[in-house]
Amino acid sequence: MASDNAGYIAARRAGRERMELLVGLVAAAALVVLVVLALVGRQHPQDSGYPLHAAFGHVDGLSVGSDVRLAGVTVGHVRSMQVDPHTFQANVVFSVASDIHLPVDSGAIITSDSLLGGKYVALTPGGDTAMLAPDGTIGETQGAISLEQLLSKFIFSVTDSLQKKAAPAAQPAAASAAVPEPAPGAGQTSP
Repeated sequence: MASDNAGYIAARRAGRERMELLVGLVAAAALVVLVVLALVGRQHPQDSGYPLHAAFGHVDGLSVGSDVRLAGVTVGHVRSMQVDPHTFQANVVFSVASDIHLPVDSGAIITSDSLLGGKYVALTPGGDTAMLAPDGTIGETQGAISLEQLLSKFIFSVTDSLQKKAAPAAQPAAASAAVPEPAPGAGQTSP
């Protein structure tokens, strides 16, 4: 009876070890699939397009891989960003789909999807008949405007206008405080 019990325990232990091995292999395979999908997802099909350059004063929130859009449609992605040591501007290199040809007077603006959303480069086509060549530079740019900058400007403008409104109200009170009160009995005539 003891040997039957020992055999049952050994068989159960072997079954459990096989199950643990199987679960481990499935977890490892799932991890490999996730890593492959993440790497494939980072490669953008529009990266096969031609490169363009643009210099911005601020690129806050923009990153390599961010979208480049024309009329709201993604036509490329940001390839690289560097600071020019001479102009202290951010030089952004991005790709544009090969079938999109932009006029030389086109513009680029860094904007966001929403108030707290990610940033992207929005292209605005110009009206010139000459087109930008690959590795061309977009001259008309507007950098990113941060939420902090907007709030700071708003707060300072409200504070300034409140101070200006409060200043005239304080002046009459100060003027009346400067007038001396007559001494008791002064200005009275005796009967």
